[in-house]
Amino acid sequence: MKIAISSSGPDLDSLVDPRFGRCQYFLIVDSADMSFEAVPNTNLSLGGGVGIQSGKMVADSGAKVVLTGNMGPNAYQVLSAAGLDVITGVSGTVREAVEQYKQGKFGAASQANVSDHFGSGAAQQGAQFTGPSRASFPAFGTGRGMGRGIGRRAVGPRMGVPAQAIMPEETADLKETVRSLRRQVEEMQKRLKQLESKKE
Repeated sequence: MKIAISSSGPDLDSLVDPRFGRCQYFLIVDSADMSFEAVPNTNLSLGGGVGIQSGKMVADSGAKVVLTGNMGPNAYQVLSAAGLDVITGVSGTVREAVEQYKQGKFGAASQANVSDHFGSGAAQQGAQFTGPSRASFPAFGTGRGMGRGIGRRAVGPRMGVPAQAIMPEETADLKETVRSLRRQVEEMQKRLKQLESKKE
């Protein structure tokens, strides 16, 4: 069976990208023999409709299941209408995600787990956090999802906006973002230890 995974890189040892619509690659993996095709996500530069276009791309790939960190309502609707099972909250490497799926550790989602425009960094209040600038930190260079595309909603209210103006769904989105980022950091630290132990 073909499984589509949102990936930060072009191979099975790449981390699962937590953003479905704006992931770097879709890896289409045959769960029987772990052969795969890395499909660059050509929808990254779109201003809007990214989830819908990415959903169509994956639906056309022949995959029956999608594994990703987060998915908005538009992409979820496209994939559900095409008959694909969607599994959210996935982290770790692509290889680990497929193995966990094969072991029955995941259940299909019944709805999107984030609001639309989640991965674009646009907040409802107009504020955004785009991550560290490249000028202040060295480039990682390995395609592990640490680029500027990791934008998320701002942690606090926008200047001049009263704290009570923050919507409950924004708070829920922020909490989910924090959980997702913590999982990513844990997986990156684990992967870093594995790579460092191979050098010795």
